[in-house]
Amino acid sequence: MRYYATLKGQKEPVVVDVEPLKDGRYALTLNGKRHEVDALALEHGAVSMVIDNESYSVEFEDHEDEVAVLVKGHVVRVDVADERRRRLRAATAAFSAEGKQTITAPMPGKVVKVLVKVGDEVKEGQGLVVVEAMKMENELKSPKAGKVVEITAKEGSAVEMNAKLVVVE
Repeated sequence: MRYYATLKGQKEPVVVDVEPLKDGRYALTLNGKRHEVDALALEHGAVSMVIDNESYSVEFEDHEDEVAVLVKGHVVRVDVADERRRRLRAATAAFSAEGKQTITAPMPGKVVKVLVKVGDEVKEGQGLVVVEAMKMENELKSPKAGKVVEITAKEGSAVEMNAKLVVVE
């Protein structure tokens, strides 16, 4: 399987091909060079690795899309993506909401909380309004960075599917 590992602060990923072998061993091809890796997960979450006959104790901690890797007393942040995730990122990066955006109710429900007011500057992905539907609260987020120009949502009011709630320009 092929992975793309981008170290924090670098733009270009390193291509890593991983091939499972026998007995918990793997072959990693990194920058055209093949490495034999023997990995054993330890009880406390670390992984004991022997890479090309050199031993390492490695700890991993997930941070959203990144992994913090502790090896030899140094922490390195790495973004790791397989081919599918890399293609999805490339496809979604090409799309950007432009112009006036109307945020509507995805299904009938009740407005629990309005998180912004007219005139607020918002970031892409920032929560705008919380709607309860089918006993679950859904935070509806801004599809773009911009300014809130209209709010029709009222806390405590019932809304129909596709009802206009907030407009961001």
